[in-house]
Amino acid sequence: MERYDYIIVGSGIAGLYAALLAREHGSVLVLTKGSIDDCNTRWAQGGIAAPIGAEDSAQRHLDDTIAAGAGLVDPEAARVLAEEAADRIDDLVRFGVPFDTLHGEIALAREGAHSLPRILHAGGDSTGAHMELTLSSLAQQSNITVLEFTLATEILLQPRAAVGATFRSPTSPAHPERSPHHSERSEESVGATFRSPASPAHPEPVEGRVRGVRALDERSGRSTDYACRHLVLATGGAGQLYRVTTNPDVATGNGIALAYRAGAEIMDMEFFQFHPTALKLPGVQPFLISEAVRGEGGLLIDVNGARFMPEYDDRAELAPRDIVARAILDRMQKTGADHVLLDVTGLDQARVIARFPQIYRFCLDQGLDITRRPIPVSPAAHYTMGGIRTNVWGETNIPGLYACGECACTAVHGANRLASNSLLETVIFAKRVVQRTIEAPPDSVGAEPTADAIDLSEAAPAETPSPSRQAVQSLMWDQVGIVRDGDSLSRAKATLSAWHAALPKPTDRPAHELTDLVACGRLVTEAALIREESRGAHFRSDFPQPHEEWRRHIVFRKGA
Repeated sequence: MERYDYIIVGSGIAGLYAALLAREHGSVLVLTKGSIDDCNTRWAQGGIAAPIGAEDSAQRHLDDTIAAGAGLVDPEAARVLAEEAADRIDDLVRFGVPFDTLHGEIALAREGAHSLPRILHAGGDSTGAHMELTLSSLAQQSNITVLEFTLATEILLQPRAAVGATFRSPTSPAHPERSPHHSERSEESVGATFRSPASPAHPEPVEGRVRGVRALDERSGRSTDYACRHLVLATGGAGQLYRVTTNPDVATGNGIALAYRAGAEIMDMEFFQFHPTALKLPGVQPFLISEAVRGEGGLLIDVNGARFMPEYDDRAELAPRDIVARAILDRMQKTGADHVLLDVTGLDQARVIARFPQIYRFCLDQGLDITRRPIPVSPAAHYTMGGIRTNVWGETNIPGLYACGECACTAVHGANRLASNSLLETVIFAKRVVQRTIEAPPDSVGAEPTADAIDLSEAAPAETPSPSRQAVQSLMWDQVGIVRDGDSLSRAKATLSAWHAALPKPTDRPAHELTDLVACGRLVTEAALIREESRGAHFRSDFPQPHEEWRRHIVFRKGA
């Protein structure tokens, strides 16, 4: 069995950034189910938020993040995000990320729900691609081992009796005795909370320590076990749950499902962010039209030419994404159209082309000059705000298992992610994961598990054929989408449960991805059914208002 100090699953910004930092402290293996550049990150257009402007501050960024999160943002995680942002931007500049400048300084733009300009871009609307390419180039030039087209299929755990007998390679540095301070969450939860100071110290984890991972080589069809001291999941989100999505084909929730099966806690899955503006053209795959387009002055109008956002929110086009997405859906229903229009024809033509070169070129390739005609848009599934529950050091309730990036859930986004906080989150918490592996004592047990975690309902056996990916996507879009209700969620729950029971043991990548999508679909659906209120990105027409008693988290753990 090949042995490494760090195994990192995923090759987006979170995974590569963690790998580049971890290489200074031991041997590193990166597993990625596609090519090293095949990830969600490269499609991120909007930019990366950081309070580096002269009039900005970490406190203002913190306040905006908490306000957008509809009462469920963990304040400690948000404070970490805001206070460490400038340092991580410095790291990215040193790595060579070419952020756009104006008069010799990094240019800053404004996006929805931000109180002032704090969004950095690279290549206009190609920020994610520039960050990804910079980091992947560095990774490929370093002493990091990268296995492409290799899908992690199982987390390997030490038996309970063997906890503490962890692998240490000859290159592994000794752990210092000091441990960074971190306080626990005080928010009340359904299913799970971070334990209060009165709770027993270092409770026995529900499973043993991570000892490695099993992975399938897609090209040979063979599975191989790899051993490690630290396993970091950075696999991205689950946008492929939905029929209409801005996410690439690889976004199938693999890390979330993998962690759930191993006994890690999964939190906030009902909060799935739908981006308000994806290109809507016949025969064209949904293509993200960045939040920054509205930040630059783009206006939303319906098919009759009427501007409508001021009717829904005083912030108009700069309202939080959940409000804009539901407003667009409502206006589409009222006009009988399958889209609205995003109009930038009133803006300076040269400015639009220079600021949004990727969007301009893509639309022009489809026969649409956005400087002359409005852009037809409609909402699309975009970002998984829930995921593998971690503390602010990226630790899960399983010792040795860490998560960062979109697959993780620190509750920094709460019920509704603030625009451009996602790329920032990847580097903030990837850095803290590696820091924790260096500074934590050898007997660290990770994030404290919660006694009242809940499990998915038992899969209902039924005489039903296994689903296709398209069937799962249609079910989720139609019944667990932007607007939900108890009846549709109950039907979806029953169908997903039956599909889960009918699925055969997966043997190849498509089968594994389908199994993981069904598992993630169940987590989203059952959490949405439990939460009988509307909050942030989760909107139920039968419970249209938020309620204080639901200002808490829903967390699942297998076998709870």
